[in-house]
Amino acid sequence: MKVKLPSYALPGRGGIDIALRARLSDGMGGVTRFMRNYPYTCLEQKVSRAVALRDPDMWKEIMAVLPSYLDRDGLVKYFPLMTEGSDTLTAYILSLADEARWEVPDPSRERMLKGLEGFIQGRIVRYSALPTADLALRKMAALESLSRYKAGNASHLDSITLEPNLWPTSGVIDWMNVLLRIQDIPTRDKRLTEAEHILRTCMNFQGTTMGFSTERTDFLWWLMVSGDVNAVRSILTLLDRPGWEGDVPRMVRGAIGRQHIGAWGTTVANAWGVLAMEKFSKKYEAGTVAGMTTAGLGPVMRSVDWARAPKGESVLLPWPKGEGTLQVVHRGTGKPWATVQSLTAIPLKEPLSTGYTVKKTLAPVQQKSAGRWSRGDVVRVTLEIEAQSDMTWVVVNDPIPAGGMIFGSGLGRDSRILTKGEKREGLAWPAFTERSFEAFRAYYEFVPKGKWTVEYTVRLNNRGTVLLPSTRVEALYAPEMFGEIPNKPFQVDP
Repeated sequence: MKVKLPSYALPGRGGIDIALRARLSDGMGGVTRFMRNYPYTCLEQKVSRAVALRDPDMWKEIMAVLPSYLDRDGLVKYFPLMTEGSDTLTAYILSLADEARWEVPDPSRERMLKGLEGFIQGRIVRYSALPTADLALRKMAALESLSRYKAGNASHLDSITLEPNLWPTSGVIDWMNVLLRIQDIPTRDKRLTEAEHILRTCMNFQGTTMGFSTERTDFLWWLMVSGDVNAVRSILTLLDRPGWEGDVPRMVRGAIGRQHIGAWGTTVANAWGVLAMEKFSKKYEAGTVAGMTTAGLGPVMRSVDWARAPKGESVLLPWPKGEGTLQVVHRGTGKPWATVQSLTAIPLKEPLSTGYTVKKTLAPVQQKSAGRWSRGDVVRVTLEIEAQSDMTWVVVNDPIPAGGMIFGSGLGRDSRILTKGEKREGLAWPAFTERSFEAFRAYYEFVPKGKWTVEYTVRLNNRGTVLLPSTRVEALYAPEMFGEIPNKPFQVDP
């Protein structure tokens, strides 16, 4: 493979990373990197990270604080300070835990299951984030979750209008899982055959990529559903079904083909995807990889000894001077997987907008010398943002200079006087605000089309020239919807 450092990349950074794994489920290096570096912190993202990284300690830490996320009805909230929980998030956490074979503590699990049952029966009401007819899909997702814990029964279907031919793919997958687990559903076998037929007819394979003929209507971002999620969840559903043995390997290859930079687009898709690849490997990749695999780029060679590293490992080769040829050779038994990634540092020079536009201004609240920033100065940051369409769960992420302190956290050195006058304009209002040592982040449960403004105040504590990452606004469950602007070098005098 020919490789060359892009002319617009910073020299001396990155390289060619080759992740060698014995099994496909062990070869999720891009997913691991994406989830390990993922910066946002709602409960869904924490749970998804723990599962995707297969980190039981992280999972236990989350489960220890799970009661603080439950509302009065037992439904799970994205952030503890929110008033009401979400049926969608509750069903997701329970289903993911069951698929991962990880436990949700008994008291919390029972409250969550009762909450979902009350939602299906209509005793607990939660409205959709959008004015759309999604109640049947949400109830079916809740019933799918109940069926995993033997808490679902045929009577729960009384409040659901069954129209699988009209449902998006996610609803058909949930319906099929319900049919597989609840045995006393009337005409169950006929309905199961019908659901399988619907799934098969809507699958679309183009080269090595898997899609769905219903892809446009499948994108239910307010329910954390995308084509990626459907692709990997369909593998989990159909892996052990008779008659699909020849299709599953093709589905797996097609699902991997949907990745971008080694990972799927959302945290939900990556969590389900890791479990799908793991389950596939247990069934289809029983062979042992042995011997030596060598990767070379120019004069640099790296080798992996499978006797020493039976699960494989990653090697990083530096960028060559000019163009070089990457060679990877395996000498031994088995067929290891190699994921090749080019890692570069590419500075953002111009604003990007695919759904959001961002304008950032700085104004002094306290400033020693007019026209320049000094250590101890206080800055008011104003972010003016415009959304091109309605969207659920949007995050604003604005980095601050190293050592800076954002006011408003309520800690001992805060100042209410300095934060007086901070504006919040528009119809978007944050569900949670995170003031960390590295960035200001505001999470919005729903952002309508139009403009809104958010402000925060930061004190500059360190001197020097700071190179800041870009300011970014993005939809968490529609990552192609984002806006990004570069930040100029920030000079802080003594």
